[in-house]
Amino acid sequence: MKKYCRYNYLILIYLSGLLFFLLFRVAETVVYCSMAEAPDNMASLYPHALWNGFRFDTAVSCYFLTPALLMLIVGQFAKIRKKAYYAIAHYLTMVLYTIVFLASAADIPFFCYFSQRLDATVLTMGDSLSVVVDMIVSEPSYIVYFFVFLAVSAGWWLLCRLVYRRVLLPGLDVAQDGLGWNIAVALIFVFGLFTGMRGHLSSKRPLRPEYAVFCSEPFLNQIGLNPVFTFIKSAQAISADKRHPLQLTDAETAKLALFQQQQWPMAENDAVSLPKGTNVVIVLMESMSVEHTALGSNPQQSKAPCLDSIMQESITFTEAWSAGTQSYNGIYSTHYGHPTIFKRHSLNQSVIPRMCGLPHILRSEGYSTAYFMPHKGFFDGMEPFLYSNGYDRVFEESSYPPEELVGTYGVPDHILFRHAINYMNEASKTGPFYVTVATCSNHGPYVMPQNIDFTPHTTDIEDQIVEYSDWSIGQFISEASKQPWFSNTLFVFVADHGCVDKKPIYDIPLARVRIPISFYAPERITPKTISRLALQIDVAPTILGMLGIDYDNRMLGIDVLRQQRLMGVLGTWETIGATDGELLYIYRKNDQSTSLYNYRQRDNTDISAQYPEKKKALERYALGMVQLSYQMLTDGTTDCSKPLQ
Repeated sequence: MKKYCRYNYLILIYLSGLLFFLLFRVAETVVYCSMAEAPDNMASLYPHALWNGFRFDTAVSCYFLTPALLMLIVGQFAKIRKKAYYAIAHYLTMVLYTIVFLASAADIPFFCYFSQRLDATVLTMGDSLSVVVDMIVSEPSYIVYFFVFLAVSAGWWLLCRLVYRRVLLPGLDVAQDGLGWNIAVALIFVFGLFTGMRGHLSSKRPLRPEYAVFCSEPFLNQIGLNPVFTFIKSAQAISADKRHPLQLTDAETAKLALFQQQQWPMAENDAVSLPKGTNVVIVLMESMSVEHTALGSNPQQSKAPCLDSIMQESITFTEAWSAGTQSYNGIYSTHYGHPTIFKRHSLNQSVIPRMCGLPHILRSEGYSTAYFMPHKGFFDGMEPFLYSNGYDRVFEESSYPPEELVGTYGVPDHILFRHAINYMNEASKTGPFYVTVATCSNHGPYVMPQNIDFTPHTTDIEDQIVEYSDWSIGQFISEASKQPWFSNTLFVFVADHGCVDKKPIYDIPLARVRIPISFYAPERITPKTISRLALQIDVAPTILGMLGIDYDNRMLGIDVLRQQRLMGVLGTWETIGATDGELLYIYRKNDQSTSLYNYRQRDNTDISAQYPEKKKALERYALGMVQLSYQMLTDGTTDCSKPLQ
């Protein structure tokens, strides 16, 4: 009907957009399932996920089609027949959809890596744009997605150009029906657009990300979402959080969580006392999940024999967890003893928080303090945060000879360790030193260094780079053992987070938060394997306990060699989690829903009704500790210069 060519055009654009969204969703499914195990009930439940996808894609389409619809309605009533007017509406719509397709292409590797759809965490990379661009350019698989975006966009523009010329333009000069009929048609389309935005008419609340949840499989719940929708909603949540203070629980409950932690039982015969002035070296290992080591579910498939050997000669915790799933969580929690706070970048803040953590305390005890990272210092806001919080020296990409830089993340691990040893040799001449070496080779895009005495035993580059990172650790300890300061040094090996979970069954992917934590001083520590809980926030208090240093405690971790941890708190950008070593509690910020799982059995059945008291205890502890950390950051009591409240 040429009389309503304007609206026919809109319908065809909408249907074409849904088709392209579907293609992206199917492509994402194929890529994900080629990297991880598909859910067992994939065939029966995937159609429901696609139906959810239709709802979320429709919502995004309706938002982006609103400007065009308004212009078409105005054109209909004002009897505008100028082609230029409709060309503006057409090209604006094309550009908006192209942005959505860019997000959809970027979402594929993002989802496969983080097990969550594209969200506002990418905004935290704004200060590191050049690193992100270099990472994309250096990783062949990312380039593939960029060309997919270009191909899809080209096809989209050609298809919509055809619709524009064949449907919209030919009817501009056709006589229109009366005013009443035009109003009725316009109202129908406005109502349809409004309904599509809301996603339904049956609820008072519009479509929300949690409405995609329909089963116990995280992948199927996530794949129905639209990445633009999740990005916008998470950005709105961040904005709302900035306007409204975090209020998970009341102040008294938050303090009670800390009080209960202080009452936990003492450990038996695990305490270690090291001589005054013992050097401290923390090796913060990129993505070194327990699944890469002999502590994992398949010890025979360990790809880290050097680390395994070190752990056998160390005090090693087999039930250790990272604070979150991002590197900045690991840096923050390991050194400053505070849990991650969802929707908050721990390091990259407009106002850098002052943290009375391990670097500050050891510096006040006469230690020289240095942090070694292989990449650009401004990445994730690391360098300014570290300089503001206890480190005298921060070595980053510009600190190393240009010829040693390889790939996106600067110097490879074995060279980073070599520079660290050179620094420690000099620092040891003037007093005790505290050094953190943060590796990064085990982070995509993966670049295997050339001309080194290393031969991998695996064929996949992801496995090979784990082997290389482990080999670098072995080389580091071998070289360090030759130095005069070695016998007076405590080495701590801890991962910033784990690896990609090949089959995540919970909102918090276990393989990404299960990590090794080991304390190694072969001439001072009797090796022991401990199966109790340990967290990244416990690393700093435990080190200080071993050194026998009295300090003004602003941290929320415990000395796990002197006290038994009964519960632990962790989380992601969207969740708070807690565990007692058997059960996993999850609180979801978006809809305040909660669940309790038996993660030991990898069972995704919510057992909240079976263990209400255990769930209540985990919930009270987790929310209380995060709330308390937030309050301390807000009122400044993490700063040693301010009195404790």
